[in-house]
Amino acid sequence: MTAAGRDDAGHNTAQRFKESMLKRLFLTLAVISMVFGSPVVVAAELKIGFIDAERINKESAPAERASKQLEKEFAPRAQELQRREAQIKALQGQLEKDALTMGESDRRAKEQELGRLNLDFQRMQREYREDLNLRRNQELGALFERANRVIRQIAEAENYDIILQEVVYRNPKIDITDKVLKALADGK
Repeated sequence: MTAAGRDDAGHNTAQRFKESMLKRLFLTLAVISMVFGSPVVVAAELKIGFIDAERINKESAPAERASKQLEKEFAPRAQELQRREAQIKALQGQLEKDALTMGESDRRAKEQELGRLNLDFQRMQREYREDLNLRRNQELGALFERANRVIRQIAEAENYDIILQEVVYRNPKIDITDKVLKALADGK
């Protein structure tokens, strides 16, 4: 078989495959339409709700309590970081001011101390951020676990078929975020 013949055969096979897939797709859609009736009727029977996870994360009573708890828990470490940063800036200022009048060995010793303090500060800052992010994620996980229970309760009580969290557009009348926020504030 020539190269042109192989190309034609490959093209014909691909064309037949596409036609077969299209036929299957149309058949599947026809069956779905027959089983479920008109898509408009199905959509009219669905009850859809929406929650704004960002609002729950920022405005809910448990989120505010968790935020205050984290601030309290990490305040001593934040203050220590501020103290260390001030110490570094003071040493840096002193070094710049006295660099010309210092002896070579004193200047080198101060530069080494400044370098060591900077490394320690960066390590402490990195550990602080990592620990804070870990705790924040733990608190958010607990918050969203609780929020999901509340959302399920609302969905079951009010016969929602679907509750969406992230969408491109939503009509405000399907937004149940305020109900969730109220239920979280009430401690449900």
